[in-house]
Amino acid sequence: MPETSPILLISGPPGAGKSTVARLMVAASETPIAYIEGDTFWKFIAKSRPAASNVEARHQNGRIVVQAMVASALRFARGGYETILDFTIGPWILTGLVPKLDLTPLNYVVICPSEAVCAQRARDRAEGKLSDYAQFHDLYIAFAQAGQLESHYIRDDTADAAALCATIRAGIKTGMYHVKAD
Repeated sequence: MPETSPILLISGPPGAGKSTVARLMVAASETPIAYIEGDTFWKFIAKSRPAASNVEARHQNGRIVVQAMVASALRFARGGYETILDFTIGPWILTGLVPKLDLTPLNYVVICPSEAVCAQRARDRAEGKLSDYAQFHDLYIAFAQAGQLESHYIRDDTADAAALCATIRAGIKTGMYHVKAD
């Protein structure tokens, strides 16, 4: 059986450039690799469970979606695939995920340029354009507060996707983005 490979979780607020960077990293990889675009998992919920409110339903569904994508990432990693998981998973969610990974290595990177850059990128992208970024303001603010995980953040308004890939690969090599289980 192949050795367990690491999971790279690329996170950040909407419009940060996660998917663009993840796809470039996949293209540049020389090892077996699996790419999990987290947004795909929302489509698997064909009919939601009843909830008291839309907010509660979104939270219920969000927990299930995150658990499902992490379980998939684990299967690929344990099968010997370097696994890139691309989704908006904030530091406040990460602490609950780490124990579920057992001994699977995890690198966590948050791409977090300024809110203005995220809003512009969200407006300019080809798929899933977001013309009104105001709905994500609170989420952006939550991401901007890194706390103890500041070293996992890339806060750069000018770097292109290739430069971000290089930064991430270099950080992985030095262990900068490795998340240790407590």
